[in-house]
Amino acid sequence: MAITEAQRTGEFLVSEASGTRSREKVVIAAAAGALVAGTVLGKISASQKYVAYNNAASDGSEVAAGILYAAAPDVAVDQPAVAFVRDCEVAEMRLTGIDTPGKADLLALGIIVRA
Repeated sequence: MAITEAQRTGEFLVSEASGTRSREKVVIAAAAGALVAGTVLGKISASQKYVAYNNAASDGSEVAAGILYAAAPDVAVDQPAVAFVRDCEVAEMRLTGIDTPGKADLLALGIIVRA
């Protein structure tokens, strides 16, 4: 019998800046659904709340703005979370929702995506 284990909190992280410089408290929008640790996030311009990054969107979430540290359940209300939003290195194979434009967006924030 095979056992599948979910992505663990911070498992994608290779390195980060001293202390908590790389991390910020963020708000996950109620409509975001369940998100796993390592989900690439976009920030909705109108509300400044985070959802899964979607390069095809047109609400601000088409720009990668960070990476979710720990899983966020699907709840009907906004929820607090922690995201890496600057100065860190992450493992590409551990990220959810990453693409080439997203990598460029993250690099602009000082987040280096390692193959």
